Amino acid sequence: MLAKIRDTEIYFDVEGAALVPDGERMREKPVAFVIHGGPGADHTSYKPTFSPLSQKLQLVYFDHRGQGRSARGPKETYTLENNVEDMEALRQYLGLEKIVIIGTSYGGMVALSYAVRYPENVQSLIVIATAGSSRFLELAKVNLAKKGTKEQQAIAQFLWDGKFENEAQLQEYFQVMMPMYSLTYKPETSGKSWNRTILSPDAINVAFGGFLRSYNVLDELDKITAPTLIIAGKHDWICPPELSEEIASAIPNADLRIFENSGHLIRVDEPEPLMDAITGFLVYK
Repeated sequence: MLAKIRDTEIYFDVEGAALVPDGERMREKPVAFVIHGGPGADHTSYKPTFSPLSQKLQLVYFDHRGQGRSARGPKETYTLENNVEDMEALRQYLGLEKIVIIGTSYGGMVALSYAVRYPENVQSLIVIATAGSSRFLELAKVNLAKKGTKEQQAIAQFLWDGKFENEAQLQEYFQVMMPMYSLTYKPETSGKSWNRTILSPDAINVAFGGFLRSYNVLDELDKITAPTLIIAGKHDWICPPELSEEIASAIPNADLRIFENSGHLIRVDEPEPLMDAITGFLVYK
């Protein structure tokens, strides 16, 4: 489905009913926005891993502007600022009040930025494998120098420079780098979700070659008022757990969970414990 909002069209998909029978009455479930990472990827790698959450929530997946199945446009509009405002416009378009927000990696940066700007619209906030500032870039380069192969270090230069030339080159990056992203990666069985992903080199280039270098919401995180769960992978090379600790210390009463057997892709390395942690948090909050 396409929402014509602001100056673009945002693709979104819905999983699970919002209104469900509960004994003699109908019960309305909370609505959650699932915010994908990248940037330059799309929402599809969250399916079907996140599907169990649809028992507790109505899930709204969407693709950021210029990515996935959303409309393309001038690449200079592919900004964090616009991603936040597109999300708010989508909330209004769908006629929603408070929403649960679940953001992973770059999606976590969008989630944090949205919760800072629109705290009154957030019912609960869950951020996974993310960062509150551009410091993640320097830490990632150090981690890659320590743990990465020569091939991985070479292809990552396209990421740091924001100079991917086409989708094929971006797909090659993820194929080469996948052992860094996931502890459980096996070439013969893993990576199928990436084959289903529509990649956008323009979006990732604009981010890593530009605005992510000055990204910083740490000083504003105390504006977040919703119950917050922060999840990190102990072996995450690009958003290491100390960055999640930093976020947790800045948000009042935030809960922090570090997954001991995960890299950046916690939903790949420990999918069931991840779903259990999110469900448990929502039940008790």
